[in-house]
Amino acid sequence: MTAPLEGLRVLDVSTLFAGPIAATFLGDYGADVIKVEHPAKPDASRGHGPAKDGVNLWWKTLGRNKRTVTINLGTPEGAELLLRLAAEADVLIENFRPGTLERWGLGPGVLHEANPRLVVARVTAFGQTGPYSSRPGFGSLAEAMSGFAALTGQPDGPPTLPPFGLADGVAALATAFAVMTALRAADRDDHGQVIDLAIIEPILMLLGGQITAYDQLGLLQPRSGNRSVNNAPRNVYRTGDGDWVAVSTSSQSIAERVMRLVGRGDLVAEPWFASGHSRAEHADELDEAVSAWIGDRSTAAVIAAFEGAQAAIAPVYDVRGVLADPQYRHIGTVQTVEDEELGPVKMQNVLFRLSETPGAIRWTGRRHGQDTDAVLAEAGVTREQLDLLREKGII
Repeated sequence: MTAPLEGLRVLDVSTLFAGPIAATFLGDYGADVIKVEHPAKPDASRGHGPAKDGVNLWWKTLGRNKRTVTINLGTPEGAELLLRLAAEADVLIENFRPGTLERWGLGPGVLHEANPRLVVARVTAFGQTGPYSSRPGFGSLAEAMSGFAALTGQPDGPPTLPPFGLADGVAALATAFAVMTALRAADRDDHGQVIDLAIIEPILMLLGGQITAYDQLGLLQPRSGNRSVNNAPRNVYRTGDGDWVAVSTSSQSIAERVMRLVGRGDLVAEPWFASGHSRAEHADELDEAVSAWIGDRSTAAVIAAFEGAQAAIAPVYDVRGVLADPQYRHIGTVQTVEDEELGPVKMQNVLFRLSETPGAIRWTGRRHGQDTDAVLAEAGVTREQLDLLREKGII
């Protein structure tokens, strides 16, 4: 079967992490992604996280479905090579500080001279313009500035950052969506455009109606730990086995089922039980009932009882639980892929399933510059020119 994005060529000249993840999403559905790195300074993500026998493990997922090329873009010869690649590409994703591409003679105007239909996605912490645009920035700053950290953590504790690249991941999803939107417009209008994506923005959008609530009512949402200000009971509870389970009651009917299940159906008749917001004001009483009932039973018994009552519950997993879970196994969330350095490697599968043109992990992250000669030869660079460029450190 033909992959949905087969025939689409993407130049990934970005690093750490939103831009590269967006390119991975596109590559998973068949795009020919060419990862461009500095010949002496590989993408720093190759050094993040654990390694086995000197082989970085995260890169195997982040770099999958990408061909790897080395070019020193800060040299005239390197800039010329990128323009040759851009002339035959559909998308370029970059996340240098604003003005860097322009300084190298590779600004959007120059890129569009080489290829008027090129979509240029510029992913930065703060955007291309404004008082913060020249600052260095990472996803952690977006998690702080967006209000996410202020909402996360216990009420009497400090603001809390997530232990992984949440803002980068959200921005990567937004970037991939923006690229596909711009490509649709390019099909209609016969010319490309520039995407200006600030990592501080997509995660802010996911925080819901807080800006409107503050604008209209002056409300500031406090930190509430694992509870919600919009419904209750909603928390994590410890079972008799010492495991943790998460319970959510976003709908009124499920809240009623949960309380009847735990033997407190009397609370359902209380006037305050009729809405999520008022239930949240009585979270102590509701949590006490749910916690006591769950704590007296094994994990298996708790989950079975909730399933029987059609109430929402899930175990709190670490990676071991994810790998063992029958639902994840059934839908193929984790795949085993053959890697040329490590052999069989498990990693997350593509994001979603398409019935007619599914995505796939065609290969894992490749070695630094592994495809340089092949890709540049496709652009018309001769063997002699490749040897000279390599001698000069351009590739």
